Amino acid sequence: MKDWKKIFPELAWIGDVSLVQKVAKVWDEAYERGGWKGDDIDSVPFTLLVGETKITLVEHTRLVTSLCRAIAETMKNVGGIALNNDHLIAGALLHDVGKLLEYRRTADGFQVSRSGKLLRHPLSGMGLAMKGDLPEDVYHIIAVHSREGEGSYRSPEAIALHHADFIAFETIKAMGGGAASGKK
Repeated sequence: MKDWKKIFPELAWIGDVSLVQKVAKVWDEAYERGGWKGDDIDSVPFTLLVGETKITLVEHTRLVTSLCRAIAETMKNVGGIALNNDHLIAGALLHDVGKLLEYRRTADGFQVSRSGKLLRHPLSGMGLAMKGDLPEDVYHIIAVHSREGEGSYRSPEAIALHHADFIAFETIKAMGGGAASGKK
């Protein structure tokens, strides 16, 4: 069991303690099912679609979660629109958890696993969240955050996460893969 509160300090932004525990357990389940060991989490890339990137899954997840928080605060403070913060933050923290099943480490780096070829990360992530007994609104956010959600209903929280994720992804892609945070 990893210390997910240390890896993702943004868990503190969730008020519901039981939801915090469920989010951490989903990460544990994905880590175990994906066959990851030790400190592997520190090197898992956030995407295999951009070519070489120094941005890790953890850094991307934290970035997207921070963008979601800023969106929710701005919507509330400027627009008077209240999003469900706990669901939004939980969804943001878990939106790419399925990548721990979608990717596998190889001698040459990382590649898409058999599981990833069958079910991309929004679907496997939704399954992990359902198994982890997260609220339906949270696994909805995970399921529809990427292209799998095109044409589907998206809750206001799912819309916020979808756009925050694509802001991060497209910006990093446009910069040629981004730069490392300097934490390693």
